Amino acid sequence: MTTTKTFKYWQTRTIIVSMIGYALFYFVRKNFSMAMPGMETDLGITKTGLGIFLTLNGLLYGVSRFVNGIFADRMNARFYMATGLALCAISNFAFGFGEDIAGWITGEQTGSYFTNTLVMFMGITWVVNGILQGSGFPPCARLLTHWIPPKELATKMSVWNTSHSIGAGLVVILCGYIMSNMGVGDAHTGAWRWCFWIPSGIAFAGSVFLFIFLRDTPTTVGLPELPDTAKVKDSKSGITKAFLREKVFANKYIWILGIANFFVYVVRFSVLDWGPTLLKQSKHVDIHVAGWLVALFEIAGIAGMLVAGWATDRYLKGRAHRTCVFSMLGTALFAFLFWKLPPDAPIWMFFAVLCATGFFIYGPQALIGIAAANQATKKAAATANGLTGIFGYASTAVSGVGFGYLAQHYGWNLAYIAIILTSLLGTGAFLLMWNAKADGYEEEVIAH
Repeated sequence: MTTTKTFKYWQTRTIIVSMIGYALFYFVRKNFSMAMPGMETDLGITKTGLGIFLTLNGLLYGVSRFVNGIFADRMNARFYMATGLALCAISNFAFGFGEDIAGWITGEQTGSYFTNTLVMFMGITWVVNGILQGSGFPPCARLLTHWIPPKELATKMSVWNTSHSIGAGLVVILCGYIMSNMGVGDAHTGAWRWCFWIPSGIAFAGSVFLFIFLRDTPTTVGLPELPDTAKVKDSKSGITKAFLREKVFANKYIWILGIANFFVYVVRFSVLDWGPTLLKQSKHVDIHVAGWLVALFEIAGIAGMLVAGWATDRYLKGRAHRTCVFSMLGTALFAFLFWKLPPDAPIWMFFAVLCATGFFIYGPQALIGIAAANQATKKAAATANGLTGIFGYASTAVSGVGFGYLAQHYGWNLAYIAIILTSLLGTGAFLLMWNAKADGYEEEVIAH
C-alpha cells in the first residue's frame, strides 16, 4: 500500500471512529432533556431547578473543555477520549440511582431531608458529568487538524460534526421510547432513571471501542505530518506560551468567534434541552412525538452542517464566518415562524419549520470550531476550541436557568422571543469578522 493510500485509510478511520465516540458523549449528556418531564413529575423539581442543573453542567463543561483543550494539544487523543467517555458513563449510571442513594443516606423515602439530599446528590453528579464531558471534543480537535489539510477542513470537519446531531438525535429517540414504555403504571413512574442507565451502558461499551480502534497523529502510525501545515513548526518544548498568546489569546478573531458561539449555543441548547418540555407544554405535542421532533431537528442539522461546510470550501474559499452570517439569519426567520404556529397546526408543519431551524443553526455550530481551528492552526486547535467553548457553554446561563425562569414565570412566548433576538445578535457578531482571512497559516507564527 502506498503512503497516500495508507494515509487515506487512517484519515478515514480516524474521522469515523472519533465521530462514533463523540456521538456517544451525547448519549450521556443530552439524555437529561428527555428525562426532565419525568423528573419534574416524579420528584417535584421545578423548571427553574432543572434549569439550574443544565446551567451548572454547561458552565463547568465550558471551563472543562478549555482546560482539557490545553492538555489535549499535548496528550495522546486515543487514551484521553476513551477514558473521558468511560468516566461520563459511570457518572450517568450513578445519577440514575439518585433516589436509592438519597434513601440510603437519610434512611427516608419522602420529606424535605430526603428531597434536599436527592437534589444535592443529583446536582453534584451532573456537575461532575459536565466536567468529564470536557474530555470529548478537545482530543477530536487535535485529531482532525492533524489528519485533515486546512483547505479540506470545512468540508470534512462538517461531516465529522454530524456526530453531534447523530448522538443527540439517537438518544432523544431512545429516551422518548423509554419514557413512553418503561416505568411503573400508566404514568411510567421512574422511567426517567432508565434514560441514564441504558445510555450509560452503551457509552461505556463505546469507550472500549475507542481504545481499540482510535490512534493519535499520523506520526504514531509511521506517517508524515500534513505538508500544508509545514509553516507551523514544532519547538523542542512543544507549544510555547508565546505561540498560544499569538494564535489564541491575543487573536481578536478567536474572541469574536467565542462571542458568536455564545449566541449560537443559546439557540441550539434552548431547543435541544427544553425542546421536549416546550413542545409538550406550548404546542401540546405528546412526549414520544416531541422526541421525534427534536431528533428531526438534529437530523436536519446534519444536512445543514454538510451544506454549510461544502458551501464554505466551494464558494467562500474557506471563510466559514461568512457562511455563518447567512445561517443565523435563516435561524431567526424559522424560529419566528415556529413561534407563530398555532398548537392545532398539522404535525407536518411543526416538523418542517423545526427542521428548517435545525438546518440553519447547525451550520454555525459546526463552522465555529472549524474557523477557530484554522485561525489558531493545528498546533493550538484544541486550545482555541476550548476558549470558544467557554463562551458556548456559558450560554447555559441563558438557555438553562434563564430559559426555565422565563417559561415558568412569564410563559413560553417570551422564551420564543429570546431565541429570535439571540439569533439576530449572533448574526451581528459574525459580521464583525466578515473581512478575516480563512486561516492563520500564511502569517508568520511565533514557535519558540
